[in-house]
Amino acid sequence: MKGWDARALTGMGLVGIVLLAAAFGPLVLPFGADTPDFTATLSAPSLRHPLGTDDLGRDVLARIVAGAQVSLLVGVGSVAFALLFGSGLGLVAGYLGGWTDRIVMRCVDVLLAFPGILLALGITAALGASLVNVVVAIAAVNLPVFARVARAEAMVLRRREFVTAVRAQGFPEHRILIGTVLPNASPPILVQASLLLASSIITESVLSFLGLGVQPPTPTWGNMLRNAVGFLGIADWLAWFPGLAIFITVLGFNLLGDGLRDRLDPNN
Repeated sequence: MKGWDARALTGMGLVGIVLLAAAFGPLVLPFGADTPDFTATLSAPSLRHPLGTDDLGRDVLARIVAGAQVSLLVGVGSVAFALLFGSGLGLVAGYLGGWTDRIVMRCVDVLLAFPGILLALGITAALGASLVNVVVAIAAVNLPVFARVARAEAMVLRRREFVTAVRAQGFPEHRILIGTVLPNASPPILVQASLLLASSIITESVLSFLGLGVQPPTPTWGNMLRNAVGFLGIADWLAWFPGLAIFITVLGFNLLGDGLRDRLDPNN
């Protein structure tokens, strides 16, 4: 197994910057995300406001940092929820096979029949726009992916010699599944989780941009872009900086996921 390459280290660095900004940014920035300054509306980037201000005089940097907290919360929450339930269903279906596998995977196929963003839009439109509902909607999009990855791993592992040996010792099936199959199936599941964090952040931004995500005044990168549309001709920084934040975060998680995949690949 080889060490971390430059690509993975770059991803770690980018993700680390975002995490540090989300954790400590509000403690050190002089302005609050929702603090208006009507004497400095639509101010260009300056020493006082490094990324400028919006139409209400709110500091763009402070709002981007606050938006990072929301994006990370939604991304991690939705992926964790989908990983727990999707991987659990997939492992059970792949290990037991038979009717259990058919029933579980047909339900998964129903979710996969919808394009991810349309499924998320439908769920948030039905449940209402809120932080919790956005997490649920994105988790529903990610759940089938985890289920299929976990199922594929379980179908291979259940035929391996070490699983057969554990079964021959008389251990119950649930202990074999949790104690033997799950640890050996976890590497590709973890890689998939790191990659889905990036897509979950994009989905949250799209939902917020369309007005179906986390609602104002809570700042998110998506609703910041939505607000920037009306000022592109006179204050283009309102769109550039939230877009750059999304780009950096998604790039970081993708690079980290690629590096993690290579790191956990037993053939390397």
